[in-house]
Amino acid sequence: MYHDPSLALAADSETRPRSAVSHGVGLAGLAGMTVWIAIAAHFGMDGPFAALVNVAACALPMVVWSLLIDKVHRNPSTGIDWGKVRPWRETIDISVTKLTGLWLTWGLIAAIYVLGRVWWDSRFANYPFAMWCLGMAAPALFVLSVPYVLWLDRRLAEPRDGAWAFGAWVMGVQGVDREAVWGHLRAWAVKGFFLAFMLAVVAPGFGEFVSTDPRSVLGNPVALSGYLVTFMFTVDVAFATAGYILTFRPLDSHIRSANPYAAGWTAALICYPPFVLMGNGGPLDYHQGTAEWPYWLAGHDWALAALGAVLVALTGIYAWATVAFGLRFSNLTHRGILTHGPYAWSRHPAYLSKNLFWWLSTLPFLATTGWHDAVRNAAVMACVSGVYYWRARTEERHLGADPAYQAYDRWIARRGVPGMAARFVRR
Repeated sequence: MYHDPSLALAADSETRPRSAVSHGVGLAGLAGMTVWIAIAAHFGMDGPFAALVNVAACALPMVVWSLLIDKVHRNPSTGIDWGKVRPWRETIDISVTKLTGLWLTWGLIAAIYVLGRVWWDSRFANYPFAMWCLGMAAPALFVLSVPYVLWLDRRLAEPRDGAWAFGAWVMGVQGVDREAVWGHLRAWAVKGFFLAFMLAVVAPGFGEFVSTDPRSVLGNPVALSGYLVTFMFTVDVAFATAGYILTFRPLDSHIRSANPYAAGWTAALICYPPFVLMGNGGPLDYHQGTAEWPYWLAGHDWALAALGAVLVALTGIYAWATVAFGLRFSNLTHRGILTHGPYAWSRHPAYLSKNLFWWLSTLPFLATTGWHDAVRNAAVMACVSGVYYWRARTEERHLGADPAYQAYDRWIARRGVPGMAARFVRR
């Protein structure tokens, strides 16, 4: 019988591939942080330490759900063989080498923090607070890493990972896989850079939302939309911070690989301080002479309410995209392929919603300083959107080697928003 490969591909594209994260993980985290926000608002706890508790209130329910409900520790992708626990004497040498590599990595990150002035400058973000948090956590991390590595190596099918390779390379062991070393360093570079940033921005949005009396914004569409947008960003930051912290194999949330392409790193880093190009006065600053949407729609309450609702919806999609990651959010890394939530409609829902939000909230094609600034701002905003398209393409290139992503890519091409639009047009 003749087998038509196109028929198999079509059938495969009709079934959504299984997501690496369940819906329940994100919902558990959202429920936990919502309860804490209500408590914090009631007692007026809007400070930075309450913001850190908010991250914990988001993270802990996700860990519990992942272990007890989804049983992620049993996933083959963890690399853990629970049925075969080696005697500690068989893995002690591996563990010592791995701890050497891990501690040296942390030492390198600490040296970068100490020597880089940006990490102690609050002009970009509240980096001094992030440094304080990491400094307070460091002793516990060093102590707890010993029993964790000793325990985990006895259960890993292959305990010689990137940390081991780095430690072995430093010790002069011959035949070490250099790519494993670079992969390890790339993964920790991602975590070191972005965790510091997330800790630096975790407090302001939380404090602003908790300290605002919701009754004061009712009846004012601009204030109400701003209040709800702040909540969405508070959700986004809490989930993202938890994601950068919870990179553990028993949770199946470890980093499979970090983006190996320089283009991917460049596209991502220019969106964040201190490398950000979109900031005030930067080469991609699209705010020259702009006045934002409330100025242009002033006096038209129906239009203010309508656009405010659209902006809240777009921010909601952006936050939903982060919630969908559960405890696996991270830039520039592969930690499992998502196919649920907004990723069932688009490969890059966060980038799409974020850029639409900027276009509609800033209205760069309108300027109080004349048509020339309006044209320039619109052109620069188009370049900003181009940067995010660039980011998206580099991420697809990184993930494209994974068969799970290839299956998702085929499915989303047919069942996602572009595919559905194409079928509608053909009809």
